[in-house]
Amino acid sequence: MKYYRPVRPFKAISFDLDDTLYDNHPIIKKAESAIIEHLNNSYPELAQLTQKQWLLYKDLIAKEFPELQHDVSLWRIKTLTRVMTIYGIPQFKAVEYAKHAFSEFLKLRSDFTVPLESIQLLEKLAESYPVIAITNGNVDEFQIRLHDKFKFILKAGDGLKAKPHADLFIEAARRLNIEVSDILHVGDHLISDVYGAQNNGAQAVWFNPNQQSLNGARLLPTVEISHLDHLYKLL
Repeated sequence: MKYYRPVRPFKAISFDLDDTLYDNHPIIKKAESAIIEHLNNSYPELAQLTQKQWLLYKDLIAKEFPELQHDVSLWRIKTLTRVMTIYGIPQFKAVEYAKHAFSEFLKLRSDFTVPLESIQLLEKLAESYPVIAITNGNVDEFQIRLHDKFKFILKAGDGLKAKPHADLFIEAARRLNIEVSDILHVGDHLISDVYGAQNNGAQAVWFNPNQQSLNGARLLPTVEISHLDHLYKLL
């Protein structure tokens, strides 16, 4: 546990989800591979679609519609629709098929169990503070059984820009009837979580289980931890 600044009193704790409460990298890698296989097998027109081609189209859509990077679900649906039409599926069918394919992806990317240690931590912290989640991702909190572990979960999209923008932090403070500066945010990413929190007035706890360096950081966190249970020391 490493302190970079004195910890101010706080009134609520917010958590990032992916790669903070669970290791998301292998989950996403497996889901991305499985959804391509699903598309290959479900739609004859997409039988030859590869992972590399999918990523190229996804990047193309992001360049064409940069605002979609604030809504990863809509970004994926629009990419699916575009790919399907390019490969010869009529537009009216592609819109419907894309929604079905996205639902399948959401099931795949949410097909895991959150570590018991994370669940127990959330339950313990909730005895002393309102505990919320602020995420740029689109995991299905019901499928992974986190829906009842937070006062509420805020996801980027639907008019709320992704971290490190202020939107999610401001909305969280509004719902809690506190100031953004009253929030202690816990997350793994130096830009979206640490910079996002610190730059917008909240305090940031950097979860760094792999002992990564601070290279690329824009602002220092308040505290750095390598294990989530270090948070107990801040209570």
